[in-house]
Amino acid sequence: MEGTNSKSTEVRCLQFLLCFTLLNPIFCSRTNKLLVGFQAPRNLSYPFSALKLGSAIQIAIDKINSNPSFVENYTLDFVYVDTDCKAKLSLGAFIDQIWKGNISALFGPPCPEEAEVTGLLASTWNIPMFAFVGQTSKMDNSLIYDTYIKIVPPLKRVGQVLLKILEYFEWKNVGIIGGGADTNTWDKVDGLFKSVEQQLQGKVTVTSSIKFNIGDQELTHKNVKHISKVARVIIVLANAEDSTKLVMEADKQGLMSGEYVFLLIQQFEVSGNVDNLLKTAMSGNSQRALKAFDMVFVLAEKSYEGYDYYDFFERVHERLKGAPFYSNLSSDREVSPYSCYLHDAVLLYAMALKEALKDGKDLHNGRDVLQKLKDKNNIRFYGASGFVHFDEYGERNTDYSLYDLQLHEGIVKFVPILTFDSHTKIIKTTLRFSSVIWPLGKIPTDNPECGFDNELCEWLNSEIYLVSLLVAMPLLGVLAVVLITFLTLQKTRLQTKLEDSNWWLLNYSEITILSEPKGGQALSLNTTPSKSGSGGSQTMISANSFGLRDKNGRETIYATVGLYQVQSVKGYTSTLQGNHVSIKYLDNQLLRDVKKPSIIAEFSVMKELKHENLVQFFGVCNEPPNVCIVMQYCKKGSLKDIIRNNEIDLDWMFKLSFAYDIVNGMEYLHRSSLKSHGNLKPTTCLVDSRLQVKISGFGLWEFKHGTKHRLIPLENPKYEELYWNAPELLREAHLPFNGTQKADVFSFAIIMRELIYSTEEGPYHDIQLEPKEIIKQLRAPLAGDPLRPTLSAQMCDEALITLLNACWSENPDKRPPFTSIRRSLREISPDSHANILDNMVNKLEKYANHLEEVVEERTNQLTAERNRADKLLSSMLPRYIADQLMSGKPVEPMSYDLVTIFFSDIVGFTTMCSVSSALEVVTLLNDLYSLFDDIIKLYDVYKVETIGDAYMVASGLPISNGTRHAEEISIMALHFLSAIKRFTIRHLPNEKLSLRIGINSGPVVAGVVGTTMPRYCLFGDTVNTASRMESNSIPLKIHISQSTAEILMKIGSYELEERGDIELKGKGLQKTFWLHNKVDLKFPVTPQHYDVKPGPEPEGTYKPNISIDMESTEKERTQRMHADKIPGAYTLTVPDI
Repeated sequence: MEGTNSKSTEVRCLQFLLCFTLLNPIFCSRTNKLLVGFQAPRNLSYPFSALKLGSAIQIAIDKINSNPSFVENYTLDFVYVDTDCKAKLSLGAFIDQIWKGNISALFGPPCPEEAEVTGLLASTWNIPMFAFVGQTSKMDNSLIYDTYIKIVPPLKRVGQVLLKILEYFEWKNVGIIGGGADTNTWDKVDGLFKSVEQQLQGKVTVTSSIKFNIGDQELTHKNVKHISKVARVIIVLANAEDSTKLVMEADKQGLMSGEYVFLLIQQFEVSGNVDNLLKTAMSGNSQRALKAFDMVFVLAEKSYEGYDYYDFFERVHERLKGAPFYSNLSSDREVSPYSCYLHDAVLLYAMALKEALKDGKDLHNGRDVLQKLKDKNNIRFYGASGFVHFDEYGERNTDYSLYDLQLHEGIVKFVPILTFDSHTKIIKTTLRFSSVIWPLGKIPTDNPECGFDNELCEWLNSEIYLVSLLVAMPLLGVLAVVLITFLTLQKTRLQTKLEDSNWWLLNYSEITILSEPKGGQALSLNTTPSKSGSGGSQTMISANSFGLRDKNGRETIYATVGLYQVQSVKGYTSTLQGNHVSIKYLDNQLLRDVKKPSIIAEFSVMKELKHENLVQFFGVCNEPPNVCIVMQYCKKGSLKDIIRNNEIDLDWMFKLSFAYDIVNGMEYLHRSSLKSHGNLKPTTCLVDSRLQVKISGFGLWEFKHGTKHRLIPLENPKYEELYWNAPELLREAHLPFNGTQKADVFSFAIIMRELIYSTEEGPYHDIQLEPKEIIKQLRAPLAGDPLRPTLSAQMCDEALITLLNACWSENPDKRPPFTSIRRSLREISPDSHANILDNMVNKLEKYANHLEEVVEERTNQLTAERNRADKLLSSMLPRYIADQLMSGKPVEPMSYDLVTIFFSDIVGFTTMCSVSSALEVVTLLNDLYSLFDDIIKLYDVYKVETIGDAYMVASGLPISNGTRHAEEISIMALHFLSAIKRFTIRHLPNEKLSLRIGINSGPVVAGVVGTTMPRYCLFGDTVNTASRMESNSIPLKIHISQSTAEILMKIGSYELEERGDIELKGKGLQKTFWLHNKVDLKFPVTPQHYDVKPGPEPEGTYKPNISIDMESTEKERTQRMHADKIPGAYTLTVPDI
């Protein structure tokens, strides 16, 4: 009995251990590597195929693993299974991933039937399951699927937004039409119909709701006709393709004249839904489609405007080519938009892990991890699918936009006209709303004026109506006249009270424009010499008070040229009543309504702003094309110039002086009626001649822009210009020009950090992120502390670090006012006020000495540049001629009684070119002529020019050398033949070059021809004869004329051989000679770098065995004969390469 009980106990223990292991596989292993599961079909027919989106999980995991701040001491990896949208396969794969991989989370499966089954097991085993594709409403039951979360926004959201839009336009009667053409769409259509009808119930009257098979053309025609008789505002619930079919049918029935409005709900595709709709619409007759979409508005998620959306698709496409997906998609356009949600789901999971880790939770406890997305409600970021944030119910908040088809930046595209903020639940208009074209000149009503059956207008024909009309019209006319008169008088009184006088209106003719002095732009202390030494320079010119440009859009009217002097640069210097002023020409040169009370009020506010640290406002000119603002001129430019000038070392007292000036100016501005600045940055902090900071760039918003708000462009903004904007303003769609006082404090902190470090790269110079990524993290911090510039205790006091951290706090309410900031600065440097003046005097003395050093340095640079220019000119022209040109003297043509001319060319050059690439030919000629150029330095000769393979040299000019010219040329020619035998062709190392040389002596005329690229040219029959000597020579021979031979015979010691009489073109029979050698002649060794070693040859290079025969040589010689277009002038035909 005891044995039986013992055995039974052992069995029960084994069963318990087995069950414990089955239900708690997480206890099998615990490492610092977390594995997640990923399920999706490989079948490309599914829009969520792994071959279309799988690499998104790899990109997200790489991002997480490369950033230790995500999940400390943990890395992520994934295991993928193809489930082919089959519930049985999905369930088995999930169990296998748990047992073998010990996964901590599951991404997918995307098919509804799979998700419902696998989700139950995930809930049982406490595994978080992330859905990156919208599922059926069954999955929304949080009691059953309590470890399930979907990153796709719930369907009810679009119904809520639709209701807000209908309320905005005051539409209370609508019709709903939609459906699908395939079974894959119907499940989603049913859910969307249900969601929209639930949200509209009791608030909007749905006159008709039609759901049908849009693939049936006859049924489509019938249903569109029916709904047009009961509704003017028609809501379309279908995918992009089916929606387009309905719109085209409505256009065919004449419903796009302006009386009807179609609202297309695009909830079936993600991120790129609006672009996909446009692509679908334009696939057929694009002109007809554009006309049909006149009265169509699209309601879709705002996420497609995300910051990295299109770049993200390119990365997904490229990564899909590798393991484990090995996809062969033809382009990134085939990448599934669902990849955005998959990517963001993985990032979301990592952030939830981080929060769980902070609280000491078990990372394998799915419910604890998912709870972090709900309770704190502080996980938010911008992902590939847009802004990601969840509410307390674990549902994603999503911003929506209403889009209209407009011509934007030269492209027809859907642009947002209304936006829905998911946090404030408010509908806002965009700048493009005013560009909406209503065909009837007004927003359509939801009901016809007389009803759909004219039932509201039957009484118009009655006699009572006519009598009433005759009586009412005169009374209404009298009332209108009285009302208009009253309003006109009121407006006149108000305008008279506001404007007082036209002190602000300046006559443009009273402004004197001082042109820049003759001689061009002045070299400044901000001009950085070119490191290349080529004489170039890069002038750093920063903007004046408003980044000023002249009326033609050129550089700033007042450009700073250093800390010590100001000159007129590329424009004008202006004076008004004897004072230098700064002029800002407005981009929009239309005439302003300066009599408008709100604009006059702006002028009055600017008039009242008088402080030593604010730029003074003088007035405006309202005379197109000279509409501009006139303000005080600050001689030293902007604070940006001083901060980024590497040559100026500002000490702490000087920086503190600048900081006090900014604080004093902002403190006064905040107390004024203007209340805030809105654009405080180094370029709006100007420095006058007394080195005092004066703040500019505030006020006059309506006069300049016609609006109180500005829109931060989401497409290609200048991210570097947003560094100084507070995060809370960057998150707003409409950024107010005047900002807020707390935002100004944030801007000051960033400027102060730049003052401390005095670096030219900006406040985020030591953060290895692109400007776009910096702004993205400022808008929505990824995790942990928000992104801010770094501060070092070595650079500033600990108290100052504390002050700046408070000033750029993420919470605006924690930022101190400028009054407290001034007090804190005084506590940090209590002796600053007593020493600033003395310090400034010492600094100005140092700068005066420094200026002398800079002038001397610039003079030395100028001398060095001139020497380089002289050297370059001397290499192009004879030194004697170059000196005459540089001294400004004319170069007169000169006759020379006796000089010697040398010609050479390469034998078989045309044949060699035919089997060589152009680059190889250029390399060959460069190597050869570099060798020749080194040789001619040893002789009293002048290289005239090279054309193709022809090389021309002369001796005896431009400076005569007696009778040595023939000997100099002859020895040089022998040297050429000696060197050519050791010359190696890089790409044909087994071939040898052969030269053909001709020499002649006689009289010539030489002179400089042309003013652009002037050339020193030789003219005369001597040149032509020398060319003929070369063309009648043979390889590796020096062919000389009788005149040259006679000179050499007189000198003696030359080995000459009479060739006999040769027929020369234009000369008849001429006796010529061969020059073989000179007695006891020895040449210096050829420079080593011309013994060219054969380098690597391009793949597929053809290596022929070139042979030269006399017949081909004669043919080539004939093709290369000289064309004497100018009598007695030397010209040479260039062979085709």
